[in-house]
Amino acid sequence: MNTLHDAIALLESGDWKAAHTIVQNDDSTNGAWAHGIVHILEGDLKNAGYWYGRAGRELAVGAEVDDEIAALKVSVTDD
Repeated sequence: MNTLHDAIALLESGDWKAAHTIVQNDDSTNGAWAHGIVHILEGDLKNAGYWYGRAGRELAVGAEVDDEIAALKVSVTDD
């Protein structure tokens, strides 16, 4: 079974399409955050904003995606 950890590894490698398949089935707050990151990588900022909102986070315009992925990874590790 694919997990959020798997999705993060895929995001780190740049495979947002495969990560999207995983996060679509994750209803957690971190899953929503990961889903938002997927849409940033896709270039769909409107949808990214929606998912960031579901995660209780603000979409940081101009933020480095790699920094977001790293912060998500720490958050998931702390769970």
